[in-house]
Amino acid sequence: MKKILFFSIFMIIIFISCESQLSEYEMLNKKNPDGNYGSLIDISKSHSIDELINNAENYLNTEVLISGTILEVCPMRGCWISVQDKDSPADIRVKVTDGQIVFPLSGKGRKVDVQGIFSKLIFNEEQARQWKVHLAEEKGVQLSLEDVEIEPSDLYEYRIIGKSATIFSNR
Repeated sequence: MKKILFFSIFMIIIFISCESQLSEYEMLNKKNPDGNYGSLIDISKSHSIDELINNAENYLNTEVLISGTILEVCPMRGCWISVQDKDSPADIRVKVTDGQIVFPLSGKGRKVDVQGIFSKLIFNEEQARQWKVHLAEEKGVQLSLEDVEIEPSDLYEYRIIGKSATIFSNR
């Protein structure tokens, strides 16, 4: 009898915990994006995006915190956001592991704090073309590789490999 009771309680706990998890599609399409994504932010000194980019050699491969506004959200999987802070005309992509963190589309225009590793991706010309085609496809635009023009700034991208984010309605 104790085994049956224990097994029943165990199954109920499993059922409840599985029931409460949202699918990736549901997370991507959440109406209210406010809240924490990933682990909790545990550093307090924030950097401007311009400071990071203009002094990249001092920050590459280090953990940083930025605060800003979400300009864009990956429309396919919510696996990246583009963030601009109030002090910088530039924006930076925050990339997370697909499916581990899903930023909701409704986050666009909201305030966000992001913690992660500041990094630089370097592309050859073919990779840069493929990346531009991929970004266009995410938005439903079809491009052919031959039609993509490459500028020197297309051969690299500064980004933050995100581990923690908090989205806010207001501040």
